[in-house]
Amino acid sequence: MGQALVTIRSADQRQESRGAHAHEDWPERDDDNWMKHTVMWLDEHNKSRLGYRQVVMKTLSNDIAPIPPAPRVY
Repeated sequence: MGQALVTIRSADQRQESRGAHAHEDWPERDDDNWMKHTVMWLDEHNKSRLGYRQVVMKTLSNDIAPIPPAPRVY
């Protein structure tokens, strides 16, 4: 139940659509403002605290080039 709460609350904070976090209000990706990981903590009373973490856009090897971000299209 805790994981479900932080997933829903985290997705609700994003003002864009990205992957599984699709919003009708914001149908497009917004890499300029939302290229970051959402991090959320949940306490014993189901109160959440929101934070963000930088996306690392480089690989751990010089043998592999980074893959630039792109919309998922199916």
